[in-house]
Amino acid sequence: MYPVDQLPAVSDEFQVLEALVPLHDLRVIELGCGAAKLARDLVLRQPGCHVVGLEVDAVQHAKNLAAPQDGLEFVRAGAEAVPCPDASFDLALMLKSLHHVPIPSMARALGEVARILKPGGHFYVSEPIYDGALNAVVKLYNDEGVVRAAAQAALDEALAGTDYWMLCAERRFAVPVSFKSFDAFEARMMRPTYADHHLDAAKIARVRDAFEEHGRAQGGHFVRPMLVRVLRRTSQPCARQW
Repeated sequence: MYPVDQLPAVSDEFQVLEALVPLHDLRVIELGCGAAKLARDLVLRQPGCHVVGLEVDAVQHAKNLAAPQDGLEFVRAGAEAVPCPDASFDLALMLKSLHHVPIPSMARALGEVARILKPGGHFYVSEPIYDGALNAVVKLYNDEGVVRAAAQAALDEALAGTDYWMLCAERRFAVPVSFKSFDAFEARMMRPTYADHHLDAAKIARVRDAFEEHGRAQGGHFVRPMLVRVLRRTSQPCARQW
């Protein structure tokens, strides 16, 4: 484990993606795209790319549809059952989303990624590392230790147990994350549309106390440690098995 304070700071993850994956004229899918920030940046910076953003949350999907953008389309679906043909994408992205897939379905989701990628295509997986001050605050109301470990284990198993993946690269870095106030943190982090964290006054107070250890007047300033793994799809067949 790398100490969080020794990880290189990266404010724009697009820089990591473009350093690890050729991005010219690609057909791209992002699974669990959320607000699709990186996808929107990608089609602006690389106009030859086309991105399909999958999102299972109905509220976020509606927001995405309400903000159309050239080169970008949105589909409501989950990673476990991707409504796209075999070998139809050059690049698949999962950005802080693999650990949101139910643990029993993670292997199935990774199988779907292998199915829809062309041979030679890349799979860019970016996951938060379970460490650091931000994680210490978040786990008071949403402890993701088990699911984050399961996501990495699923990737390990896919690499070790199949013939259609090879590991191309790994990168660890830290992304600065700031909130103007605890209210901003609560709205953004504690009340997502896709999950109910069963908040009550006592739980909110505990989280507020932990948050405010990192500054009051200036808001909260953190870094989020990240691990990126880039897998390459080999030429082995991988048809849908379910």
